[in-house]
Amino acid sequence: MSTSRAQIIATIGPASESIETLTAMLDAGMDIARLNFAWDACDGHEDHIQMLRSLPRHVPIIQDLPGPRIQHEHGHEHNTALPGFTDGDAELIACAATHRLEWVAVSFVRDASDIERCRTAIAGHGATSRIIAKIERPEALEHLDEIIAAADAVMVARGDLGQNIPIEQVPFVQADIIARCNAAHKPVIVATQMLMSMTESSEPTRAEVTDVAEAIMQGADAVMLSEESAVGKHPTLAVATMEKVVLESERHRDSTKPINPLS
Repeated sequence: MSTSRAQIIATIGPASESIETLTAMLDAGMDIARLNFAWDACDGHEDHIQMLRSLPRHVPIIQDLPGPRIQHEHGHEHNTALPGFTDGDAELIACAATHRLEWVAVSFVRDASDIERCRTAIAGHGATSRIIAKIERPEALEHLDEIIAAADAVMVARGDLGQNIPIEQVPFVQADIIARCNAAHKPVIVATQMLMSMTESSEPTRAEVTDVAEAIMQGADAVMLSEESAVGKHPTLAVATMEKVVLESERHRDSTKPINPLS
């Protein structure tokens, strides 16, 4: 089976926490797994980590840190007064070290100092995890080049980004971030609501297919599933659908464009 050059990241959750489903997702095109630490601490993910490590092919794991989130009955919002890398995040780095997780994603990055603090915490545990800077704040856009230089990869986290800047600017900010990461030869991930309708439906919308294709045509190195694979009704089908769209997009993209893989 032909596989895409750009990588597919799948978030693991209740819909995908069996070894059978994870194996099927791997076969469908999952390259990297994301664990959302905004909802569970280390003990809530240990079974996920164990199952992922038992798969027939190695799957790098991303520990997505909560950052300055405030939990309430309606979900999460972030505290704009706090830095992106918090004391709570620093405590969670012990989990990444214990389980040798390949990636740590820092939420609500403000500037390069958030990346530097995370790197210090990783080194303090004797770990080697690489760092993804999640771009979600307007301040991050003001310091984008220094963040790209400091991080090992960048995520266009469009959910919170779209709440913090005018939503009509998001497509153009996405294109700019991808272009700058490509120029710096840093892996860049596009995330949030890529195939959101597949949380319920067995088919994506035409708009979603176009969205995934556009990210690939712009030069994204990876695209990510969130709710679709974590809590959706069709986690394996969502991965397979994304793989098909990415493959077709790569047929139309300049084949000389280098990919900066996360694994």
